[in-house]
Amino acid sequence: MAKPKPLILIVEDDPELAHLISDQLESSGMLTQVHHRAANVVRYLQSNFANLMLLDINLPDGSGFDLVEKLKAENIDVPIIFLTGNNNETDRVKGLEMGGDDYITKPFSFTELVARIHAVLRRAETSLDNRVTKNASVSEGPFEFQGAMVNPERMEIEFPDKKSEKIGRKELGILAFLNDNANSVITRRTLIHGVWGIHADVRSRSLDQYIVKVRGLYQKHGLNLDAFKTIHGVGYIYNTEGEEN
Repeated sequence: MAKPKPLILIVEDDPELAHLISDQLESSGMLTQVHHRAANVVRYLQSNFANLMLLDINLPDGSGFDLVEKLKAENIDVPIIFLTGNNNETDRVKGLEMGGDDYITKPFSFTELVARIHAVLRRAETSLDNRVTKNASVSEGPFEFQGAMVNPERMEIEFPDKKSEKIGRKELGILAFLNDNANSVITRRTLIHGVWGIHADVRSRSLDQYIVKVRGLYQKHGLNLDAFKTIHGVGYIYNTEGEEN
């Protein structure tokens, strides 16, 4: 079976250049979607997936940097190559520090552009190899959760009775998300989006089943999850500050 063509978003305020880039990328075996305004990109990515985004810094309705911040606020993660006529070192550093995967200045060679796109796509694919859920990776170190050690690399929980239990991908993702957001109220939707991804179609009942399984494992080994509380009609809280020492 042929490998699916990657979808590249081209976010560029110059229509002529945007469509020229689109033609070149499609002739190189990619799919493209052209946008000239930041607001359109946010709306598109709220309900669609893209493999990579080519992003100009100067847009009619804001900067590319502002767009990146909006996407982060929406929990939308997409590899980004800044593609701009601005060769300012400060902007280059800012773009990379904000999470940009590359920074290319105009004018540029289309051959080089295609090569850099492929390089970023390969890195993105490799990074996903270790990711078991939207928020958890097997390359992360162990963390303590309610008296037991959760080991992402081994996909297991190590209990004080010296016994271990294997856990699934979603159980690991739930525990990691709770641990990263301790002492904050977490809505069901937020937890689902954090573990499954923002576009996931997951019902609350499925989430409840995974949580019941985790609680059962702790009870089996004489531990409780009293700090992990359900807030009826809202979601959950992992209240470590209320634990007794």
